[in-house]
Amino acid sequence: MEFKIVVDSSSNLTSDHIKDENVGFEVVPLTIRVNGKEYVDDDKINIIEMFKDLDESKVAGKTSCPSPYDFSKTFEGAKHIIVITISSKLSGCYNSAMAAKDMYEGDADIFVIDSKLVAGAMRILVDAAYRLIKEGKSYDEVVKCLTTIRDNTNLLFVLDKFDNLVKNGRMNKVVAFIATMAFIRPLCYGEDGEIKVKEKIRTLKGALKRLVVNIGKMVSETKDRICVISHTCNEADAMYLKTLIKEEYEFKEIIVEENRGLCAFYSLQGGIIVSF
Repeated sequence: MEFKIVVDSSSNLTSDHIKDENVGFEVVPLTIRVNGKEYVDDDKINIIEMFKDLDESKVAGKTSCPSPYDFSKTFEGAKHIIVITISSKLSGCYNSAMAAKDMYEGDADIFVIDSKLVAGAMRILVDAAYRLIKEGKSYDEVVKCLTTIRDNTNLLFVLDKFDNLVKNGRMNKVVAFIATMAFIRPLCYGEDGEIKVKEKIRTLKGALKRLVVNIGKMVSETKDRICVISHTCNEADAMYLKTLIKEEYEFKEIIVEENRGLCAFYSLQGGIIVSF
């Protein structure tokens, strides 16, 4: 096999996202520990059961990244390997994948890219990598193009609850304080791998409308871009947001998907993440 794409499970992707005998694809799962139970963030994870345990638990849940060995297992059978991870400022996945690259004794080119974001932003990189490979680009060309795409990908999000982000130290103190203020729905964004507040809004619907406005402020042209709306048990607002975005912008495609294990754990019920 010439190429293989490897991604961690914070991408929301399942193992069958790419079905191609000529291009390998694997998802390396993170692990979530809640109420004394361990949830592996793979194709079989039960989000509803995880939320039930979260509601019953008296202590904060915890997440852990894959080990270097978990990543290195996926490197077999390909000459060129592209590894895409969640932001290194949100998880240890990038460092773990880099350690796996260093310890791997096989004969392969391995490129590990820190997406600097999460969720749909990682899907955008995975799909771009697959497209570039199918277009016949060389390994060096794929690496160069992916880095450019990563540097031009954006993420905005609105959450109804910030509990797990705050408890697990995934937000700085200022952002965490604003996020936990009563009657405030902060519109947040990712910048250089960190979570920051763009605007402070009082209602969820208002925050979604401002999210749409801010897409235009962050990118000047959308017709060649894909927009991914990731939601946690909130299809109604996700579809409402898709309608608003279609009215304002001409994206190549707008994808609506459900948040899986890790993204669901941190965004909690009602969360909306938009990558473009």
